[in-house]
Amino acid sequence: MVKIDIDALSRCVADNANVSDYDMWRALKSLEDELYRIQAGRRPIPMDLVFARAILRRAQQARESS
Repeated sequence: MVKIDIDALSRCVADNANVSDYDMWRALKSLEDELYRIQAGRRPIPMDLVFARAILRRAQQARESS
């Protein structure tokens, strides 16, 4: 199993000047929409999507707090 350092990845995304606030918001919105469709279809939720959402949420929070 690969250990994912969510804090390190979120800092990396938050500090990346090539990713705009809108890009981050749009990616998070797309992830939330996909997770909703998966849940509504009663399918198993891939852990990759859960990790991606956590990374984007923390990156967004890091940008807002700085």
